[in-house]
Amino acid sequence: MPKNAGDTRGQILKAAYALFRRKGFTRVSMDEIAASARITKKTLYYHFKSKDALFAAMFESHHELALQAFQTFGDRLKGSPAQIVDALFSDLADWTLKPKWAGSGFTRIAMELADLPGHPARAIAKRHKSILEESLADLLARAKVPAASERAREIWLLSEGAISLILISGDRQYAAAAADAAKRLIGAK
Repeated sequence: MPKNAGDTRGQILKAAYALFRRKGFTRVSMDEIAASARITKKTLYYHFKSKDALFAAMFESHHELALQAFQTFGDRLKGSPAQIVDALFSDLADWTLKPKWAGSGFTRIAMELADLPGHPARAIAKRHKSILEESLADLLARAKVPAASERAREIWLLSEGAISLILISGDRQYAAAAADAAKRLIGAK
């Protein structure tokens, strides 16, 4: 059992992330989270007033971790525009090989909460995707791709589509098809 409130909060966020990632928002109960975190429900509600508040805090925490990972990944995206696109979609294809891969958690959650437009997790997902798209636009601008922001939006759309179709079909070739389409968009094919 954690010795201080910060450790307890971290333990709760870790347990919640594992459950929400595996089962989704609606299929996880506060009882399950408390049991997984090995705390009482009273302690859980001391740290988070509701499931929505817990979910938003967990999603915000995951957003920060994902941005750090993308920055590291972005540091590896160098070279010509075609090399940037190839690396982006090659890494996407590799990501799909991870055990129990379930696509983008940010996209899945936004879709699961589609009927709750004011939910804080939807705002976090929107901000997360916007930051990633802007980061891609910066990479493309440095590679001298004309209209980099517009191309980044189109490439991001291809990426999200590839993720969804790979998840649905299990066919990783969607990553290669998206890379080819992206290279045509930037005039590299």
